[in-house]
Amino acid sequence: MSALAELLAGAREQRVFSGAAWSVGDARGPLDRGWTGTRSWEGPPLDGTDVWDLASVTKPVAGLVVMALVERGALDLDSTVGAHLPEYRGGDKAELTVRQLLTHTSGIPGQVPLYRDHPTRASLLEAVRLLPLTAKPGTRVQYSSQGLIILGLIAEAAAGRPLDVLVEELVCAPLGLRDTVFRPDAGRRARAVATEYCPWRGRLVVGEVHDENAVVLGGVGGHAGLFSTLADMERLGTALAAGGRGLLRPDTFALMTAAHTDHLNERRALAWQGRDPAGSPAGQGFGPKSYGHTGFTGTSLWVDPETGRYAVLLTNRVHPTRTGESVTGVRRAFHDAAVALRADDRPPSHT
Repeated sequence: MSALAELLAGAREQRVFSGAAWSVGDARGPLDRGWTGTRSWEGPPLDGTDVWDLASVTKPVAGLVVMALVERGALDLDSTVGAHLPEYRGGDKAELTVRQLLTHTSGIPGQVPLYRDHPTRASLLEAVRLLPLTAKPGTRVQYSSQGLIILGLIAEAAAGRPLDVLVEELVCAPLGLRDTVFRPDAGRRARAVATEYCPWRGRLVVGEVHDENAVVLGGVGGHAGLFSTLADMERLGTALAAGGRGLLRPDTFALMTAAHTDHLNERRALAWQGRDPAGSPAGQGFGPKSYGHTGFTGTSLWVDPETGRYAVLLTNRVHPTRTGESVTGVRRAFHDAAVALRADDRPPSHT
């Protein structure tokens, strides 16, 4: 059993999650990969084909779509919300820029449970439009799922195609990702890992997006909704570790993954978290230029361009309730162990 396998098996014994899958590697592929546990506490063992709710790891994938549209001339980072979405003209968000949405510096508030009072897609989107800003745009980083919902709408307007189609065309197809989808079909749902017993829905959520706002939006949003497998996520990690190979030009990718908010309260790249000096989910070993993203369901993807290493961690830490043991410490320990792997630790190990 590798150090990573031992760490995650121990976390399962502490009931942080029922299951976990991981892959750590570089541009040549994985150094260590595997899975441990079960799809739910009463469910079958993981087998490596399991389908995971990525939660907010959806955000940087939507960001890759946006940067591909920028590269093609369909979008500009400094174009405004009002320029793309007529319904926003004349409001407090009309002059917000694509760049501000990507860096979470728009002033749009963060995690707002709009689903409770807005049960339809149209009413929820209207509620997003009417949310009052809580900070002056450009003055501070304030993590906002609502901002990424708007960004997804902008991408759709600029390209003339739905966001799920854009993700398939601009991210999944170029990398050969076979199971990275919004709204999994019956076959993928049969392989899905359970998330929360949801009081709002009155049932255990399996193969349906965990994020309630995304549910009301029909399962597709710039902030959440993507599902994926270990194989697909390690393929994405490998491409990122190779400088965005197959996704973006080197200059576009460098712009996306560079820190844009070092003068503010948190380090952010374009749709990616940066490596903050303290409290980073990347632990202690990933370098200052590293970037990544975490997901509320217990997922994460982190990349260090200086060492060329990626780390994928997939868990269901919200199962059966989001109030269970925190995955934060496990995630940091996982990243520290990932950095400690030697580059000659091939072939990949399996659990």
